[in-house]
Amino acid sequence: MKKIQKLLGKKNKSKIICLTAYSKNIAEVIDKFTDLILVGDSLGSVLYNYNSTRKVTLNMMIEHTKSVRKGVSSSLLVVDMPYNTYRTKNEALKNCRKVIKETNCDAIKLEGGTKIVPIIKHLVQKKIHVMGHLGILPQSVKGKFKFKGKKPKERDQMIKDAKAIEQAGVFSFVLEGVEKTLSKIITKNSTVPTIGIGASENCDGQILVTDDLIGLTKSKIKFVKEFSNIRKIISNGVKKYRYEVLNKKFPSKKYSY
Repeated sequence: MKKIQKLLGKKNKSKIICLTAYSKNIAEVIDKFTDLILVGDSLGSVLYNYNSTRKVTLNMMIEHTKSVRKGVSSSLLVVDMPYNTYRTKNEALKNCRKVIKETNCDAIKLEGGTKIVPIIKHLVQKKIHVMGHLGILPQSVKGKFKFKGKKPKERDQMIKDAKAIEQAGVFSFVLEGVEKTLSKIITKNSTVPTIGIGASENCDGQILVTDDLIGLTKSKIKFVKEFSNIRKIISNGVKKYRYEVLNKKFPSKKYSY
């Protein structure tokens, strides 16, 4: 696929820009600036106020991706496979094919290292493009998220995981909440792009949840930077609307039949 080859071509040459989207309207805006758009299972907390991504269903991911697909023309469209949808080779293949068929997405993303290598290999052999995800694994975490790479044993395992999923056939992988020197080592030793979120500038690209970036969620996560304040813009717009309705200025003749 040309879009994946283009992404691979950016390794060591140009930073890769990635963001999330859960709807057509947001996707349409960010598609002009991104290389990759992820329909993340983060929609569970961002849109549905779930306390875990584990509550996100396959049908939820499919419906949101259908919407996003309508707004994406140039970026690579990747979909998170939710919790308990890729426990076995057959389950993974069945569900991934369902997602791809119903959404026309370009690739899927799985969380995990050496443990899911057989599943990654099976999907790749069946011509499904797979993106990996290492470091903090939201689908596996119970309790507070803690960054990875502080302990030597943890570092060694993550280096092994990165090499294992790369050899299994992923075209790229996310590094979430990974200590910066470790992300540098992994990125340097990988032939496929690494996409960081809370993993320093050492990665080949970066991804953020768009709702965090635009200030819609009031996120307090350390690695999130607010680049704009959409809450303020919405508040000002609603305030003006309220004023005009109360003072009988809206709807005027221009907005009436």
